Amino acid sequence: MVRNGVACPDRERYGIPRPGKKSYRILAASGRLNGEKDLDAKIACRSVWKLYGRDPEGFLAAHGGAPPDGAIEADGYIPAVRHASLEVFPGEILVIMGLSGSGKSTLVRCLSRLIEPTAGEVLFDGQDLLKIPARELIEIRRHKMGMVFQHFALLPHRTVLQNVAFPLEVQGVDRATREKRALEIIELVGLKGRERYYPRELSGGQQQRVGIARSLAVEPDVWFLDEPFSALDPLIRREMQDEFLRLQTMLQKTIAFITHDFDEAIRLADRIAIMNEGRIVQIGTPEELVTRPADDYVANFTRDVAREKLLTVASVMEARADGQAMSDSVVRQTDKVADVARLIVASELPLRVADEGGRIVGAVSRARVLDMLFARESDSGG
Repeated sequence: MVRNGVACPDRERYGIPRPGKKSYRILAASGRLNGEKDLDAKIACRSVWKLYGRDPEGFLAAHGGAPPDGAIEADGYIPAVRHASLEVFPGEILVIMGLSGSGKSTLVRCLSRLIEPTAGEVLFDGQDLLKIPARELIEIRRHKMGMVFQHFALLPHRTVLQNVAFPLEVQGVDRATREKRALEIIELVGLKGRERYYPRELSGGQQQRVGIARSLAVEPDVWFLDEPFSALDPLIRREMQDEFLRLQTMLQKTIAFITHDFDEAIRLADRIAIMNEGRIVQIGTPEELVTRPADDYVANFTRDVAREKLLTVASVMEARADGQAMSDSVVRQTDKVADVARLIVASELPLRVADEGGRIVGAVSRARVLDMLFARESDSGG
């Protein structure tokens, strides 16, 4: 199926949401998302620990599940993940980021039980994955989880078509059905015409597209991506980010995406979870992290961000005072500050700010925009 020149897979077969389906991105873009109360988490973890050492379960139990930091190292344990809790909502891209060794990859592997947590809960559609039999977990991984890693791990002796169809072969799908499905996904990721190529005949970006296609072939409910573009050169990385966002616009998958690159995080994420030394330091939208960093560690990530390209008018607007003189010009609260900065700065009077329905919900002034862009405290106390 083709719409507007873009190949689109069958909605029912590939889980593309129909109009009106609840999705984090759809609700957030429409302004109808009431926090996270409108959605139940697709996957979540509660108080997850991963300790390495001689008896980590006994150690945690002896300290009531919350050992002091000094005791962990003093008793010879290595903490990879410490008391981590998060939720990923349907259709959301949650980016988990931090420096090398921060625990982000370990945490995501705990979510799929590729690594066994020492303690805590891992919930998939409300079901605790830590309490299900191994056979059931394998079936969930095969049918409901897709995984893409930094190293493509393609089968060198198999063609693009055979690589993409391989997960379906493992599931026992007959050859005609799996190849038909693989061909459709190959077209979706922009590799039509290269079905008979071998991995050695493809560029790095093309190989990663094969990896993405392979993970989508099983129609996953949840998609885990561990630094999938970090091995690519900058131009190809940007191209793959664009491709990833295009696919997500169509498929509305629930995604946990790992990166150490904050620029990549703010480009892709609905929300970002920042980790340090195994802890989740802060979870929020890119705007929230930039405007209200929880600590110096988060602030260091956000310091060099071009704020005007990230922040929306909603983040700098103020309440409209009764009788306040205002410009006749109107900007939307969803506008990027960069797109309307000239208009705001050129006006001596505050501009009106409207919501999606055209209702005036606030005002934005030149001083407020300059204060925010240069990270100064506003004289108005905002």
